[in-house]
This record gives sequence, structure tokens and C-alpha cells, in this order.
Amino acid sequence: MAKTNFQYEKRQRELEKKKKAEEKARRKAELKANPGARDEEADADADDGEPQDADGAAAE
Repeated sequence: MAKTNFQYEKRQRELEKKKKAEEKARRKAELKANPGARDEEADADADDGEPQDADGAAAE
């Protein structure tokens, strides 16, 4: 049976953390540069894929 390559797995986790941190920093910089974008982004996040009726409430 092959041995687990812990160094590879650790490196992949580190790269994923770095990628997430860079994405977070990029979004934070965008919000700082354009404060109005936060409202638009919140509206886009509110649409989570559930069908909604005319009142904006999620359909059951």
C-alpha cells in the first residue's frame, strides 16, 4: 500500500488558504474603492436560487 504524501496535502491546504485570503483582500479593496458596490453585492447574494413570488418571498 502506498504511503500518504502529507507534505503534498499540507501544501495544497496552504495554497487554498492563500487563495482565499487573496480573494478576501481583493473584495475588501473593491468595497473600499467603491462603497456603493456593497449594496449591489448584497442584492446578488440574496438571490440564492430559490424561486420567489411577486412579493419577493420564497415559494414553498
